[in-house]
Amino acid sequence: MTQPLRRHPETPIERLDVSAYRIPTDLPEADGTLSWDSTTVVIVEPRAGGMRGLGFTYADEATARLIKTMLADVLTGLDAMSVPAAWAAMVHAIRNLGRPGIASMAIAAVDNALWDLKARLLDLPLVTLLGAARDGVPVYGSGGFTSYSIGQLQRQLAGWVETGIGMVKMKIGTHPADDLERVRKAREAIGPETRLFVDANGAYSRKQALAQAEAFSALDVSWFEEPVSSDDLPGLHLLRDRAPAAIDIAAGEYGYDLRYFRRMLDAESVDVLQADVSRCAGISEFLRVAALCEARSVPLSAHCAPSLHLHSCCALTQVRHLEYFHDHVRCDHLLFDGVVDPVDGVLHPDLTRPGFGLTLKRKDAARYAL
Repeated sequence: MTQPLRRHPETPIERLDVSAYRIPTDLPEADGTLSWDSTTVVIVEPRAGGMRGLGFTYADEATARLIKTMLADVLTGLDAMSVPAAWAAMVHAIRNLGRPGIASMAIAAVDNALWDLKARLLDLPLVTLLGAARDGVPVYGSGGFTSYSIGQLQRQLAGWVETGIGMVKMKIGTHPADDLERVRKAREAIGPETRLFVDANGAYSRKQALAQAEAFSALDVSWFEEPVSSDDLPGLHLLRDRAPAAIDIAAGEYGYDLRYFRRMLDAESVDVLQADVSRCAGISEFLRVAALCEARSVPLSAHCAPSLHLHSCCALTQVRHLEYFHDHVRCDHLLFDGVVDPVDGVLHPDLTRPGFGLTLKRKDAARYAL
């Protein structure tokens, strides 16, 4: 006789602790459309059932304020085991604020933390809770900022190659006339076997990007990220159709909700879709984006935030690779114990630790607190 399903006892969320930290960059940094000298990390620690979860996003301090003043009250008393219900409650609460931007990043930090908390309550690594599809994810080293000298650029990219990473990405677009020479110097530093990616962050016009793609192809560039603005879907479609076949056109990092990603796929604007779990309202929405990609037979690449993406990427078959972004790797090592490093270019989750496997180094983090 079939036994009835047993309902688990509810584990109410008791409180959310929220903190923010600003970490100066080690060198001045810039891409094709922006420059910066620090990275802000907003950390959320929900408590339930005697456990403390941990999740975060890379966003402005205002994101922490939104979580404290709005989302914390919405979530208090909800079942920590019912993450989709908590996610839906947060999305409902920010209706009048709109989904893009700070609101989605605030939801992302909390949603990530709730998945971590649920895994800790069950004493499981997050990838085990989600269901593993692979034991690791290939990474590409990412940095190569336009503010770097040629020497700094070459040392950083070559350093990743020396550790066994077989793909590296550099920024372009601040001074378009200099970009081809910088790409040539990058290729010299990494040798002929390493895959070379470029990222214009939307700095080029359509025709300018097409001309650059032809020139980059001669240097075996195989990835052109945001050659034009990610809001210019016809422009991205033009690049996807007209750029050399060996170059993948990629975009999507500024997607905050599922509809954004659907529009990008409907427009056939990318060869590889990018999504960022620290922006797109967390793991809950990231999994839906992956389902969209699978339905369209389009690969997915995780944008930045390697410590946040690792477990969910290992639960997905459609993921091609994960961005090992210099700033975020550096911040994660400064703030957390349990950060894993790539081995032969692949990140593997630590299956001996529950959740994300991360612990906040409170004493070390205090110096960066806002």
